[in-house]
Amino acid sequence: MNVREYYTYLSAAREQLWNYLRALPAADLDRDLIESGDRFHSIKDLLLHTTDVEDHWVHFIARGENLQSDGRFKHDWVKPQAGQYELSWIIDYGRTVSQQTQAFLDSEPDLDRSIKLIQDDPASDTVTLDQLMWNVMTHEVRHTAQIALMVRQLGHTPPWSDYLRFARPQATASEGLDDPELEDSEEAETEQS
Repeated sequence: MNVREYYTYLSAAREQLWNYLRALPAADLDRDLIESGDRFHSIKDLLLHTTDVEDHWVHFIARGENLQSDGRFKHDWVKPQAGQYELSWIIDYGRTVSQQTQAFLDSEPDLDRSIKLIQDDPASDTVTLDQLMWNVMTHEVRHTAQIALMVRQLGHTPPWSDYLRFARPQATASEGLDDPELEDSEEAETEQS
């Protein structure tokens, strides 16, 4: 599996989750279910945080751009307090970041390119773009699992988001279809009927 394939899966699972969360009561999305959490307390906090992380690492660090600078999505990403935003705003921000990430991946960037983790530090550690993307995607999977648990704590059943639900099935030849002897015996049976 490669970054592009896995990101395609994440995008589909993310859209499904967003559509599901739209049907939940707004109070459930804002409910403080992580009382001891320093920065994140609710489903909306985690949704906004996962988008912020993707925007920061992929668009600001790897590409030198980010969406918060355009004003539409400006917010405190360190402590998002997502309860002040409508779910539709968070989804719009997430969808915009996702579309830009997909366009970036579709441009077939050099995944072996070195990325400095701290842009203004000449001695900063570096990772490959491939490693950075896997970090962003793994981060989202972890928080999506937290969101699914929170949905269950609220008495709802979260959507099924396993990879195999979204993977394209691979056609496999049935046993014996390429066996000429079997084909001959099937033809003989057909002729006898």
